[in-house]
This record gives sequence, C-alpha cells and structure tokens, in this order.
Amino acid sequence: MDGLLGYCRQGFEPELAAELGERAAQAGIAGYARASRDDGHVLFVTGDAADAQALSRALPFRDLVFARQKLRLLAELRGLDPKDRLTPLLAALPPDLRLGDVWVEHPDSDAGKPLSALARSFGNALRPALRKAGLLSAREDPRLPRLHVCFLAGDHALLALADPRDSSPWPLGIPRLKLLPEAPSRSALKLEEAFLTLLDAGERERLLRPGMTAADLGAAPGGWTWVLTRQHLRVSSIDNGPLRQHVLDTGLVEHLRADGFHWQPSRPLDWMVCDMVEQPSKVAARMAQWFREGWCRHAVFNLKLPMKKRWQETRQCLDLFAAQAGKPLTVRARQLYHDREEITVFATPEA
Repeated sequence: MDGLLGYCRQGFEPELAAELGERAAQAGIAGYARASRDDGHVLFVTGDAADAQALSRALPFRDLVFARQKLRLLAELRGLDPKDRLTPLLAALPPDLRLGDVWVEHPDSDAGKPLSALARSFGNALRPALRKAGLLSAREDPRLPRLHVCFLAGDHALLALADPRDSSPWPLGIPRLKLLPEAPSRSALKLEEAFLTLLDAGERERLLRPGMTAADLGAAPGGWTWVLTRQHLRVSSIDNGPLRQHVLDTGLVEHLRADGFHWQPSRPLDWMVCDMVEQPSKVAARMAQWFREGWCRHAVFNLKLPMKKRWQETRQCLDLFAAQAGKPLTVRARQLYHDREEITVFATPEA
C-alpha cells in the first residue's frame, strides 16, 4: 500500500481526510482517503510509491492544519501472529532501507491507548532486530528516515516512514508540556504549544525577545498574558474581566478593561495574541484588520470551529484573513494537541 498516514485528534478524521483530498487534487495526484470516525488517524492511498512521494513533497507537514503527524505509508500488516510479529514486519521493509530511528506507536484514541504497553514492549524487541538486519543505525541519526510502526490492534499494524525534517519531532505528534502551578489557566498550554510548534527555533529566538510589546485580546484570567511575561514581553491585557493578581505583579502587564474587538493600540506593537470566543469569520476579519492597520507585526490567534464542515470553515477563514490583511504574510495554522474545537494560527510578515 502506498500513500500518506496522518495522525489527528480523535473525532477530526473527516476534517483531515477532506484536507488531504483537496490538497492532493490541487497537486494533481489521484488517490482516496480511508478514515473512520474516532480512529485518530487517516490513510490517503495513492496509485503507487512515486505518487506517494510526490504527494508528500506537495504537502509539507508545516502546511497541514489537522495533521499531528505526516508519514509516508509503506505497508499495512493484518493478521499478525502475537507469537511472531517481527518476521512479517522485517519482510515488509525494503532490503536497502537505512533508518536513523524507529518509533512504535498507536493512535491517540480510545481504541488505541490500550495498545501502549504492546508498543513499548515491541519497540524493545524491534530495535535490536533492525540493527541485526543492518537496517537501523547504531545511534539516532536525524539525516536518515525514521520508521514508524503504528499498531491499530494486536494483529494489525501500519508501517510508515518519516523525514525528520518534514514531520513532527514528538511521538504521536504530541509535545509533552507540563502545566505549571502558577499558570492562571490551562489555556496557557495552547500558547506555549503554538510557540513551540508553529515557530522554529530561530524564529522563537528572533521574534520573542525581552522588552518586546504585545497585546492580549480577551486576556482574562491571564493564561496567555502569563506566557508572554515568561518571555519578558510587556503586555497590554485587554478584557473586562479580572486577571490573576500574580500576573499583574510581574510588573510587565497593563490591564485595560475594554472589548478586544474594539480596542486598538496607540502605537504599533510587536505581537498580538487572541483567544476570544466568537464566530471564526469575525475573528479572522478582526485579525486581518490588525495587520492591515499596522497595529502589530506578529500574531497568534485561535479560530473556534463549528460542529460541521470544519475543514471548509477553516479554509474560508484563512482565505478571508489573507485577503483582508493587506500585505503578504506567512501564515501557519494547526489544530494543536491542547486545542479542542478550534485551530491556532501564527502570522508574520513574509520574508
């Protein structure tokens, strides 16, 4: 079987399937999506390996919205004997394959989570077997492809390859972030994950410098403001509701009781972040205004999605934002692990 394997949030398989199907059609590559609700993954099957490679190049991981991970599918193994899963797996791998690492995983779903113990134990047996066969490097090598074994059941597994430069660097595509006791709310994890996922290391160093200025629209109780102060940014927190006192005590925060949809800064800011609950098209239009008017240089904002036609709404809102921003922007969007019925967007001037 040839194609792509994508991991996603449980329940968002139709959105990822629609995204992959539309993007494949735009690239002129024929195929079809195989997805079932709540499976936590989607297969996009192509005609042959060449089409799969072309599709992978046409769909960089960074550009995908609903995928937590993007992998090139090698094989689907059914009817595995619990007494010997290694032999058929090794037989399914190309003999000239050279691997820099191997991850044994399961979908992040209700059905997949009970497979975590199997994944761990099988990984411990697989690594030495791959090295004995001359397929796996002695040490992790990011220059070589990474093998993913995704168990869907004890007798059912998918084999796939990741390009370490074009895939998530975390197992299951999930960064492990810890909610600190002083965080005002769990929403702080969303902005932390956005900075970690949507910006690369160079961008984080360059764009999040101490002394920069920011606005947090819809700030209460202060989760996103708190994340910005941890980067030593000076923040105007806009909300009619209260902020936690220890956030105000940082000395970096000015709390302005105002409506985030109407307030505007008196001078241009480095950053604007926004996690307001409102129709996504209304938020997208307001975010575009901030760029069009030159009120901010960079932004991270959330778009709360409807219950139906979420891929269509996502595409329309991102198109609206790009069309109304009034300047060329680099825009990256992702449904983060800490998002729920929403996506998170990063926007910055085009290089």
